[in-house]
Amino acid sequence: MALISYDDTDAAAFAASRELARGGLHRWRYAVQQHLRPRTGSTLLDLGAGTGAWAGAFAEWYGVRVLAVEPAPAMRERCPHRPLLAGDATALPLATASLHGAWLSTMIHHVADLDAMARELRRVLRPGAPVLIRSPFPGRHQRIALFHWFPEAVRVLDAYPGLARVRAAFARAGFPVSTVEPVAQTTADSLADYAGRMDRRAHTPLQLITDAEFAAGMARLRAAAGTAPGGPVIDHLDLLVLR
Repeated sequence: MALISYDDTDAAAFAASRELARGGLHRWRYAVQQHLRPRTGSTLLDLGAGTGAWAGAFAEWYGVRVLAVEPAPAMRERCPHRPLLAGDATALPLATASLHGAWLSTMIHHVADLDAMARELRRVLRPGAPVLIRSPFPGRHQRIALFHWFPEAVRVLDAYPGLARVRAAFARAGFPVSTVEPVAQTTADSLADYAGRMDRRAHTPLQLITDAEFAAGMARLRAAAGTAPGGPVIDHLDLLVLR
């Protein structure tokens, strides 16, 4: 069960404000390539693919087949990538040992049963294939702009699965080795651009704070955007790799 509904309004906001320009993702392109080692003929699972931005990027960057799986109908309606399947992380509609890797971007906090998800990924992945999880983790938010401008959202993040919990679930499922590294991305070209694109409906932590807290954060952000230099907004999210 997702923490937010991802109805038509949420999905539209996500597509408009959360998809990042590929030019600002070169560090993610390199990091994923180093751990995935993509080859022609490989199939990568994009689990919780949303509107398909990462699936499209990986297909273009690496020349691999990317299979997108997304549970929310409203997200699937906005996903141009194919192949695209409806599916839940704990019961994947995929053959055993059929995939060469799995990508999970900012979605593990929506999965109620991490152990079941880890077991399903162990089933559908080939031996040695990695799981790559891109996510903010509790206690590791200091270089993510959203939590700077909306510090009240940290309490929402604190309820997300922590690194130790995720690693333990995957270790029980047969992924004994894990590494974690922060990866930089250009989230917006400037603070003004960041403020202009901010949409509460596209961010789980912002939907789960109060209206007054969100308004206060937007006031801080807009005031800073009106006076700050126009440099890019650089965020660092973690990449957790499990094998």
